[in-house]
Amino acid sequence: MRDNQLRWIILVILSLIWGSSFILIKKALQGFTPFQVGAFRILITAFLLLVVGGQSIKKINKTQWKYVFWTAILGSFIPAFAYAIALKGIDSSVASVLNSLLPLFTIIFGALLFGFAFRRIQLMGIVIGFIGTGILIFKGAELNPEQNYWYAIFAITSTLGYSFNVNIIKKHLNELDALSITTGNFLILILPALIVLYFTNFFTDFELNEITKRSLGIVAVLALFCTAIAKVLYNKLIQLSSPVFSSSVTYLIPIVAIMWGFLDGEKFEVSQFVAASIILGGVYLANKRE
Repeated sequence: MRDNQLRWIILVILSLIWGSSFILIKKALQGFTPFQVGAFRILITAFLLLVVGGQSIKKINKTQWKYVFWTAILGSFIPAFAYAIALKGIDSSVASVLNSLLPLFTIIFGALLFGFAFRRIQLMGIVIGFIGTGILIFKGAELNPEQNYWYAIFAITSTLGYSFNVNIIKKHLNELDALSITTGNFLILILPALIVLYFTNFFTDFELNEITKRSLGIVAVLALFCTAIAKVLYNKLIQLSSPVFSSSVTYLIPIVAIMWGFLDGEKFEVSQFVAASIILGGVYLANKRE
C-alpha cells in the first residue's frame, strides 16, 4: 500500500478512536477523580506497550532519549490529566472541538521554533477549519450556559502540548519507529503516574464497587485503544506525512465526539453540522497539493 493511501486510512481510524475517547473519559470520571483517570490510563498503557514492544526500546539511542522524554511529557503526560480535568467543567463534545486548535498551533510553532515551512493554501485550510471550530465552540456555549468554560483552558493546554509533540517527533525522531517512541514514552511515565496516583490517596481510600469497577473497565479500554494503539498509529502518521497533515486528525475528531455526546444527551443542533462541514473543507485545503 502506498504511503499516501496509508496515511489517510490511519487518519480516519484515529478520528474514530480519539473521537470516542472524550465520552469514555466522561464516563470514567463517574468513579474516579481526573488525576486517577489520567494515572490509571498511563499505567495500563505502559503495561500493554512493555508487553508488546518492550524489545523496541533498545532501538532508542542515547541522543534520542531526551526527545523521547519531552514527547512523553508534552504529548502523553499533560494531556492525560488535563483533558480529564477539562471534562469536569465542559461537555465532551466541546473539549473535542478545542482539540481542533492543534493544526494552528502546529503550524505556528513549527515555523517559529522548528524551521518547518508551509504553503499559503495550507494556511487557508487551517484558517477555514479554525472558523468552523469557532462556530462549534460558540454554539456550544450558547446551548450550555451552565457550564464553566474556564475549564477549557485545560483542553487548550493539552493541545499546546500535542503541537510541540508533533514537531519534535517530525524534527528529531523521524527515523525511529513509532512503537519504539511510544513504548519509550510510557516507560518514562510509569514513576510519575504512580506518584500522582499515590497523592490522590487511591491506595488508602479506594473502594471496589459497581461504579468503580465500571470506571476501571472504561479506563482499560481508553488505555488499550485510545492511548496504546492510537499513539503508535499517530507516531507512524507523523512519520508518513507532514506535521500539518498529522495534526489535521483533530478536525475530524469533533464530528465523532459530537455524535457520541448527542447520544449521551448533550445538546446539539443543525448549525453544528454546518460547522463540521466547514471543518472538513479546511482539512481538504490544508492537505491539498499545489
